[in-house]
Amino acid sequence: MSIFVIDDLLSDENKSLLEGSIPNEIFHYYPTKIFNYPPHPDFLSSDICFGNIPPQWIPANNNLKWIQLISVGFGEYLGLDWMQLSGRLIITNLSGFFARAVSQSILAGILSLYRKIDELVILKKSRIWKGDPLRESMKTLDNKIVILFGNGSINRSLSEILSLFNCKIKVFDSKGKLNNLDKAIPKADIIVSVVPDTPGTNNIFNKTRLKSMKKGAVFVNFGRGSVVDEEALADSLYDDQIGGAVIDVTNQEPLSNNHRFWNCPNLILTQHTGGGTIDEIERKNKHFIENYSLFKEGKKLNGLVDFKKGY
Repeated sequence: MSIFVIDDLLSDENKSLLEGSIPNEIFHYYPTKIFNYPPHPDFLSSDICFGNIPPQWIPANNNLKWIQLISVGFGEYLGLDWMQLSGRLIITNLSGFFARAVSQSILAGILSLYRKIDELVILKKSRIWKGDPLRESMKTLDNKIVILFGNGSINRSLSEILSLFNCKIKVFDSKGKLNNLDKAIPKADIIVSVVPDTPGTNNIFNKTRLKSMKKGAVFVNFGRGSVVDEEALADSLYDDQIGGAVIDVTNQEPLSNNHRFWNCPNLILTQHTGGGTIDEIERKNKHFIENYSLFKEGKKLNGLVDFKKGY
């Protein structure tokens, strides 16, 4: 079989791991810059794809049997004709892969706001000693009321961490009754959204819901930027209506130079790095190798995407 690999971050060592673990297959390595052109001939002849390719390429390859995404998100592929494609093609994502890393990034962001680490870093750069006056505004995470929007692996991991601080956790998702979410928002100290981009999650945290957050509350988004009204969130921060935000994902990535988030007070912008780890690429390769073995054996693959359900 022929395997098409997006290799922007792959070292020679990574490639050797793939080829040594999956012998007797033909590998084609290409960077994402080819996405600006029509489907590459090597892609059109490939049976497997490892990497996130342009969705418009997929219908052009009648040989394609399996795509292993290097992300959890797959929203860009929802618009394809899966009634037709699902008969010959499967897609797997990295469901659960980033849970530990992202949950720890969320914790780091919240604690940075609560313990004023973000402000202290700026003061150090400016060589300003503020010291004691900051102490009066510092918070702890103990016994906070936390809304977790989304019940996937990331929020489950985060829930375990927050339980160590005796946080009172309420879990909601887009399939539940939103009036229950609306009742809970005004009481929450922290709201964490970690959900995919689907019609059911679009603009869930709109102007009305953001305005209903209590003063001093923290909003966190590590799912998809489409979940929140970014203009309304910026307004809430500028007006000091909420206490802060930790934002990993945005509608536009990278942000334009004039985006309001760059200058928003009390906003930590983590630039879609939440799931990053020093061994991320190696782990992705090993995940693909494991799934390849299951594929060859005709077994169910890990992270199989069900486009009828949207996850």
